[in-house]
Amino acid sequence: MTAYEILLMLDPELPEERQAEVVARTRELVERGGGTWANQDVWGRRKLAYEIGHKGEGVYHLLTFDATPETLDEISRVLKITDGVMRHMAVRQVPGSHASARPAPVHEAE
Repeated sequence: MTAYEILLMLDPELPEERQAEVVARTRELVERGGGTWANQDVWGRRKLAYEIGHKGEGVYHLLTFDATPETLDEISRVLKITDGVMRHMAVRQVPGSHASARPAPVHEAE
């Protein structure tokens, strides 16, 4: 098993229930593939550097888990065709890294 992180960017207009369904479906795929779910960290709504599909914000979720490369391929395939997922990026965790720390909050100038 390999440790992975997936950073999901979801449509900001997606209801909370639907966001939870997307994460639950990902967790189900991990566990069905023989992997273990480690953590879900909700980073919340963030302003995008550029618009994606005429949307200037996205809701971020960081998912961490252990899985086989085949399971990761299936998760990526499912996320690509899931409505409400604007982008996702899967990376392998490096042992001893602290990359999964929550980013500093963005403060708007008044």
